[in-house]
Amino acid sequence: MSANLSASLRHVVLFAFKDAAGADEIDAIASDFATLKNAIPAVAGFEWGTNVSPEGLNQGFTHCFTLSFRSVEDRDAYLVHPEHQRFVSTLGGLLEKSLVIDYWAQEE
Repeated sequence: MSANLSASLRHVVLFAFKDAAGADEIDAIASDFATLKNAIPAVAGFEWGTNVSPEGLNQGFTHCFTLSFRSVEDRDAYLVHPEHQRFVSTLGGLLEKSLVIDYWAQEE
């Protein structure tokens, strides 16, 4: 899909942590993830939160992080940026699984 000038490319990341991951370790990951917005100029927006849905359909995913980009090129620059790579390298021992989806935000 080609983007229009007002569209935002969203990069949604879901984390499910291992049972052994402590609350302090999880909080540190969330805080570290949040630093990427200021460390990587390509990131246009960042928000995150924890699951509060009463539906019980989260399949173990507890944390959601959404980054916004102005273009595919900005998203791609983020993916290979050394700070993003450093952050990803810290996750292996604490994550049970992750899920990532990108989409162009649609407004109706």
